[in-house]
Amino acid sequence: MAESILLNKAKDFAVDIINICKRIKETQRESVLTNQLIRSGTSIGANIHESKYAQGTADFIYKMRISLKECYESEYWLELLNRTGYIDDMEYKEISNACGQIRRMLISSINTVQASFDNRGE
Repeated sequence: MAESILLNKAKDFAVDIINICKRIKETQRESVLTNQLIRSGTSIGANIHESKYAQGTADFIYKMRISLKECYESEYWLELLNRTGYIDDMEYKEISNACGQIRRMLISSINTVQASFDNRGE
């Protein structure tokens, strides 16, 4: 259940990222940072989705860690877009909070599964 909540949040985040980047590309003709953000921001949910079909616990943890890395990378690109004036402070705070919430959920999920994995010795 928690996984589907996480996946839904990641999908919503990806849609928001796509829309923000689309707007920036159309209105401000910026594509270097936005292309990086689209890649990392949409990859979070893709890897969470892929983790549902993992070949065992270790593969699941691996895919979730990739999602976490992509989440951290998205935070970086968002900060750069904000600091360079492409995203205003209010929009940055909102999208950054959504990214942070996903990051915290990923960390919690990884830690929970990793602890169970370590205890089983799989």
